[in-house]
Amino acid sequence: IAPNQVWSWDITKLKGPAKWTCFHLYVILDIFSRFVVGWLIAPRECCELAQQLIADTVARHNVESGMLTLHADRGAAMRSKPVASLLVDLDVAKIHSRPHVSDDNQYSESQFKTMKYRPEFPERFGSIEDARVFCQMFFPWYNTEHYHLGLGLLTPEDVHYGRASRIIEDRKD
Repeated sequence: IAPNQVWSWDITKLKGPAKWTCFHLYVILDIFSRFVVGWLIAPRECCELAQQLIADTVARHNVESGMLTLHADRGAAMRSKPVASLLVDLDVAKIHSRPHVSDDNQYSESQFKTMKYRPEFPERFGSIEDARVFCQMFFPWYNTEHYHLGLGLLTPEDVHYGRASRIIEDRKD
């Protein structure tokens, strides 16, 4: 397995300024490297936004036709016909979590947990712009500075861009 072969995506809610308000954070994660390859925040969950994020992310990472599998849970946006049609058009295989299994998307859930347990993660975001600013700071940190236990204390960026073996070799010296 290598980067850009299997991605996981999911949507989590971020609490908004008032009770019963929230923003939806869509995140696409490379399973091999845990590198966040794409994300967006929106006021609602919808399949059109998911389509746009997936299409933009596939294009930005120059994913070859027929090489990518996209894993998701069974949320409405994940199972929507527009997303399924887009994946056919992009020649991206799709797989879903098993029915009624809450932890079957563990890579995405682990990334959300890392984010939500950061000391600077607020109880609530004052606005959608505040949530975007937080994510604009968090995801670069997560990709480039977060030493991931599941990656042998390497950063997702180091694994994604093929620097892991050199770093491991340097550690031996």
